[in-house]
Amino acid sequence: MGSDKFSLKGKSAVLFDMDGVLYDSMPHHAKAWSKTFSDFGMHMDLTQVYMNEGCTGSYTISRVSLAQRGYDATPEEVERIYAHKAELFRSMPEVEIMPGALDLMHRVRDCGMKILIVTGSGQKALIDRVLRDFDEFMVRERMVTSFDVSRGKPFPDPYLKGLEIAGVDASQAVVVENAPLGIQAGVAAGIDTIAVNTGPLPDSVLLEEKPCALFHSIRELADCWDSLL
Repeated sequence: MGSDKFSLKGKSAVLFDMDGVLYDSMPHHAKAWSKTFSDFGMHMDLTQVYMNEGCTGSYTISRVSLAQRGYDATPEEVERIYAHKAELFRSMPEVEIMPGALDLMHRVRDCGMKILIVTGSGQKALIDRVLRDFDEFMVRERMVTSFDVSRGKPFPDPYLKGLEIAGVDASQAVVVENAPLGIQAGVAAGIDTIAVNTGPLPDSVLLEEKPCALFHSIRELADCWDSLL
């Protein structure tokens, strides 16, 4: 899907997802989730992880438990499972910043747009790292995480919260997302949403959620940014 018909004209805020957009972190998340569910007697293959990307950890755990065991995980079990997953993630090598992400941030700032991050993650180590790696663009008050909303993606709540923080209407913002459920959340919030396919899913899966444009890397989006203005 090209971007010929999409324009950033009139936009004043960009709401970035984090995993798979700012960081090449999804392979680590996929391995950690797959191993965690196996350790707790359930199953989640790598494709399922990418299809569920963007949800809060508690939503993911409850969804898998209900589907495979026929009942919801208790709050205590959710806490244990997510803590196990977080520990596995922390034990892996540090993830790299997505190529082109810093350049894209510079381009967004240089054209006068506000920058926010809207993530379903509760991975504290990675959230803290954002404030270090993107310190010239980001403060915690302009981040929406799983700690800040009761309903995460695919519900629109995280992006609606982002609009509130930015002080803009949906028509004035654009979302940058790599996950089907994240795109769904952005669209449900009434925000033009750019899909960036940085994972193994076919383009068709992302396009089903009706993004306004699709790119195949953050580097490609950064290179095209000025032309979208």
